[in-house]
Amino acid sequence: MVDYIRRVLIVGLLALCVSLLFLSGRAAHAEEGTSSWLFPTDGYITDHFGTRGGKHKGIDIGGKHGSPVFSVDDGVVSKSYYSSSYGHVIFIKHSNGYETVYGHLNEREAEEGQAVKKGQQIGTLGNTGRSTGPHLHFEIHQGDWNIDKNNAIDPYIVFGEGETGQTVFAKKHDPYQVREVALKLAGSESLHPSDSAVSEGKEEAEQRIHTVQSGDTLWSIAQTYEVSTVEVIKQNELRDSTIIPGQQLVIADKRGKVHLVKQGETLFGIARQYNVSVEDLTGWNGLGKNEPILPAQELVVQIE
Repeated sequence: MVDYIRRVLIVGLLALCVSLLFLSGRAAHAEEGTSSWLFPTDGYITDHFGTRGGKHKGIDIGGKHGSPVFSVDDGVVSKSYYSSSYGHVIFIKHSNGYETVYGHLNEREAEEGQAVKKGQQIGTLGNTGRSTGPHLHFEIHQGDWNIDKNNAIDPYIVFGEGETGQTVFAKKHDPYQVREVALKLAGSESLHPSDSAVSEGKEEAEQRIHTVQSGDTLWSIAQTYEVSTVEVIKQNELRDSTIIPGQQLVIADKRGKVHLVKQGETLFGIARQYNVSVEDLTGWNGLGKNEPILPAQELVVQIE
């Protein structure tokens, strides 16, 4: 009896090890042939793979209506049509066996059977189909797409993990622009504000200095100090959201309130909530009056 139980336990452990090897092998294989893929559009992350009770099989990127959407790699368009759920949607099969999906497009600029190149524009970001705001719904399938989406994998496996509200950039394999080049740039003046800026920050109570740690993002730093990413970029004269461990950022302490946009909100409703005008909101945030706002987008709503 003891020998029988021992054999059952051994078989169970072996099965567990095989399962783990299979899963890790699948994740590792997901990176093979995708290491040079380009991210499909500019915008903000608004939803992740596996949400909605596990039914959401891609990631959502909120962005400007009509902005370009690109193919992540060379391939052939397997489908290009209008769907009641995906809206205007394009499917692309790639030579390494993957199939990518680009949903809720405003316009489709590639037809079924067409060969497309990596980084080629295939459409524009929109709000068609079952959608609550302008965004790209993007899926990766390790094999052919099917109605049950059994082959869907998390795009973060290919592009690295992001956060809700985080800015992403098109046509880059690292869409978050987090570059581990601190050693190469150590001592470079571009990593730090000028000495005068640092000294002013220490002397005036209105500024603080944040030293970037490994794993920090512009989004997470802005959240920590309750300011907007736009404010941090402007304060430090950054060209984009690229930050590097060891970099020092000046954080303004005297700031306006920041509002995180929720699903269904409008500029008019937010302005009314804070007793300001729509003109004030658009002016403070550099927005056009008819420009859409996105869930998880940061808005300065009060200048102090």
